[in-house]
Parts: sequence; C-alpha cells; structure tokens
Amino acid sequence: MTRCAYPSDVDDATYHFLLPYLALVPEDAPQRKYPLREVLNALLWLGRTGAQWDYLPHDFPPEDIVRAQAKRWFEAHCFENAVHDLRLLSRVQQQRGGEPSAIIIDSRTLQSTPESGHRAGFDGAKKRKGTKVHLVVDTLGHLLTLLTSPAHEQDRAQVAELCREAQEITGGMLEVAFVDQGYTGEQTLEAARKSNIELVVVKRLDASRGFVLLPKRWVVERSFAWLSRFRRLGRHLERLSSTLIGFHFLAACVLLLAKSKPFLG
Repeated sequence: MTRCAYPSDVDDATYHFLLPYLALVPEDAPQRKYPLREVLNALLWLGRTGAQWDYLPHDFPPEDIVRAQAKRWFEAHCFENAVHDLRLLSRVQQQRGGEPSAIIIDSRTLQSTPESGHRAGFDGAKKRKGTKVHLVVDTLGHLLTLLTSPAHEQDRAQVAELCREAQEITGGMLEVAFVDQGYTGEQTLEAARKSNIELVVVKRLDASRGFVLLPKRWVVERSFAWLSRFRRLGRHLERLSSTLIGFHFLAACVLLLAKSKPFLG
C-alpha cells in the first residue's frame, strides 16, 4: 500500500483473520486487477463515512470494482460467517457458553431516501417514512440475525422468521427472547413457541417518564447505538435490502474484531 492510511483501514492481523472468509477465488487469480485488501479498505471507508459510491477517493480501486466485489461478499454471506465465528470467540473469552440460550429482539426505523423510497412505509409511532431493521442479539449485544421490512409493518409480524433464523444459527440452543410491548399478543407468543422459544415482554412502568433503563432490553438498544457509529447505517441509502443487511454485518464484524483484536495476533 503506497497511499496514506485511512482510520478505517484494516491492520495486518485483522486482514489475515478475514482473508479466509473473503477470498472467494485465489488472491493471485488472473482476473484480479486490484489487491483484495484495498477493496476491503474501500468498503470499510464507505461503511464508516456513509459516502456515495461515486465519491470513493481515487486512491482506492474504482467504484465499480468495489461495488461488484461487495455484492459478491454480501451474497456469499462472508461477513455474516465471520460475525458468527467472532461471536463464539467473544463469548468464550467472557466465559460464556459458545451459543446463547437467550436473545433480545427489537427494531428501529431508518429514514428513507430516493434510492430506497419505493420500498418505504410510514411508521406511525416514529412519524417517519422509511424501513424497519429488526435486530436479534444475544445478552452481550452480539448480532445473530436481522431482517428488514417497510416501516408500516408491525414488529410482531417478524417474530416467527426472526426466531426461526436465530434458532437455526444457534443450533437449537435458544430458550427465551426478551422483547418490548410492541410484541404483545397471543399470536406473537405462539409464533415464538413454534421455534421452542418463550417470549418474555419487558414492560415499562406506567408511571415512568423519560428514559428508563429496562432489564435485558437495554442491551439491544446499545447494539443499535454501536451500529449507528457507521454513517452508512444512519439512513436507508441502498437500492437493495440485501445491501443494507450486508452493511449491518460488515459493521458488526468491525465491532467484534475490535473487541477480539488482542487475541488475533
């Protein structure tokens, strides 16, 4: 690398850890014109800054190369696979079981943009037109799975798919899911039971005002705060929902790598 480094660039230890996940073809493949590491650094720069693809600095590989490689990585679930392995490593480091038995589910609404507007819905509670991101994390705040929906769809409508995917990822180890009052209802409880998960609604006291730290529920709120440090996730800037999901797993990968860095060298 002959250019000046950006704060988002990966170091040697991080790159060597990620390389087996990202090398869909050999590094010396004849069709490769640009170093894989530089393409990764360009994607990380975009995730951190939230810039448009066309505004990628000229000392990175061309925008079309980075966009095409990112699409291949997202479709192959490369960052998703890395996140799952890093989550296991982080849990073992903190003397937890490899797979969680409890999860927390919540959603947030991302403001729509011209690129995403045709899929947007209106969130009446947030008074915002956009897309909902439904997140599933373990009790340490590590991302397990997520999906997106138009903002007008109810949170409870996503429980069945979220629980099914989370249970599949953890190998059937999940027993309980903590949620807020937006997930109440017998149908929602039954949807979770189909995946052998008990849904526990953590309610807010009726007399409370302002911010209240709710047991278990605060963990997923912290995860949303961590992800919001990546400006690419501040709004729904993508034409494809799969790209939005891919950038979420990219951000989660960066966060977990920072936590595990002392053990990667």
